[in-house]
Amino acid sequence: MRLVYHVVTADEIMRRNLVTLSPDSSVLDGVALMLRQNISGLPVVDHDRNYLGVFSEKSCFRAMSHMIEAAGQCGMSTPHVQEFMNRQVFYLAPEMDVFDAIEKLIARRISGAPVLNDFGQYLGSFSEKTAMTVVVHAVYDHVPSSQVARFMNVDRNRLIDGNDSLLRVSNLFLNTPYRRLPVLNGDHLAGQVSRRDALRAQYQLITGLDRITQRALDTDDELARFRHGHVRDYMDTLAMTKDPNADLLAIAEAFLNSPYRRLPVVENGKLLGQISRRDLLEVAVSLLRPEPTRETAKALYLSAVNNTIPPSLS
Repeated sequence: MRLVYHVVTADEIMRRNLVTLSPDSSVLDGVALMLRQNISGLPVVDHDRNYLGVFSEKSCFRAMSHMIEAAGQCGMSTPHVQEFMNRQVFYLAPEMDVFDAIEKLIARRISGAPVLNDFGQYLGSFSEKTAMTVVVHAVYDHVPSSQVARFMNVDRNRLIDGNDSLLRVSNLFLNTPYRRLPVLNGDHLAGQVSRRDALRAQYQLITGLDRITQRALDTDDELARFRHGHVRDYMDTLAMTKDPNADLLAIAEAFLNSPYRRLPVVENGKLLGQISRRDLLEVAVSLLRPEPTRETAKALYLSAVNNTIPPSLS
């Protein structure tokens, strides 16, 4: 039986005070703004606030990955995963209640976390994306709360090694829906790379090019276009949007069935606001959670030593 709940609409959930971009902004300025604001996508509007598209992390990867590859061909060394991955990783236990897990993601302002067993072995990932399945199940079936293990993503194609290159990681982010890539030593978690980690590494590399390399790249018209491109050249003009009257379930299903983490709210061509997965989850947890439970999660410092059981798991 479908759960009867207060009909919450996009108009109630959306954020109206947004950071936006002009289509004439440079790509590097757009990347810098995203990194500075710690956000994963920026709506692009004209001077009348007409919605034009979204400049997303994938837009950035499309613009910069070719540049990174070309810089490597010019003799510039590019970093490996172990040089820019995070070793301080928040993780979840498989037996944790899913609503507890969602609340912890919200509280820490992260979009997902690896799931580890008591021996520190990697089992899968629990994210805002998989949390949308929890929301849809709760709305349609009024299913009692369950454990993280039931909803975690166990796709092992997202796993990477500390010796993988920045270019390989960037291509993975560009061509898949993954937002974070666990780094394993054997079957133990050694660290994690997020899209933002890779974008920051790319931005630092490109803005740090020496003048000789810059001149070499600018002799090629195509590469010069990449380096001096504008937001309008790379923004996603087909990104999904929502009407202000869309309800919570419709928004949750849109997030579940698409790669988007943010949905612009548009009416008559004008940008009114934006809804993120986190915005929706904050509301959904308060409406749909059966009962609060008292589970804990841990923060783990991941040593660079292979197959070392962290002190917190000893």
